[in-house]
Amino acid sequence: MGFFDFLTEEIAIDLGTANTLIIHNDKVVVDAPSIVARDRMSNKIIAVGREAARMQGKTHENIKTIRPLKDGVIADFDASEKMINMFIKDIPALKKKWLTPSLRMVICIPSGITEVEMRAVKESAERVNGKEVYLIHEPMAAAIGIGVDIMQPKGNMIVDIGGGTTEIAVLALGGIVCDKSVKIAGDVFTNDIVYYMRTQHNLYVGERTAEKIKIQIGAATEDLELPPDEMAVQGRDLLTGKPKQVQTSYREIAKALDKSILRIEDAVMETLPQSPP
Repeated sequence: MGFFDFLTEEIAIDLGTANTLIIHNDKVVVDAPSIVARDRMSNKIIAVGREAARMQGKTHENIKTIRPLKDGVIADFDASEKMINMFIKDIPALKKKWLTPSLRMVICIPSGITEVEMRAVKESAERVNGKEVYLIHEPMAAAIGIGVDIMQPKGNMIVDIGGGTTEIAVLALGGIVCDKSVKIAGDVFTNDIVYYMRTQHNLYVGERTAEKIKIQIGAATEDLELPPDEMAVQGRDLLTGKPKQVQTSYREIAKALDKSILRIEDAVMETLPQSPP
């Protein structure tokens, strides 16, 4: 404990492909989409998070919306750094301080990440005032978060379906025994829904509408005890080009997601033989 410890704040960041979460004092203080809007003329970042997400699909040629993370790792170093910086500035408790505190950070990383990708995350964090930066594997953080005692000498399997990647890991004695990372996750599910609506209903829907369908009536199986109500979906009719509305149910969405969910099941079955008996 040093004299300047009162100038240090502790935060935890979950840098996701779809959403970024920041936790400070045991509270989620930032929960926003990992999207950045950039002005092509000046190359300046004009919006991040929710504001940038609202612009998605509605921009003119001078504004481009980018997702700085792809498949759970940093794809655009500059944009991700500015995004993290702006999110940290949004933390209410840090806004009130006169002096900018140095930060002690814990950041989640996918389990199948390379050394170079790991360094990119660390450097991004250090450049936004991170004095001490610790990295933790996502399955490990997920296990601790749901209250699993990871120090026990018994195996626990965690399947963490994110936006860009699905992390499957078997944990025991505070470490990862075996793991697998597959690039089938929330984003692929969204694309599956877009494709299904196009092929089955001749309806063109955007990514945001597909995301809404996934959240409201998304299902992995057709036999649910408490099925959600049908949903009205608006889009563009591919035959006439006019706006059209169709009713869709969770059963249809279960069919749309079937192939991707099977691939996640296969990955789980591939991970099991790797773990010791």
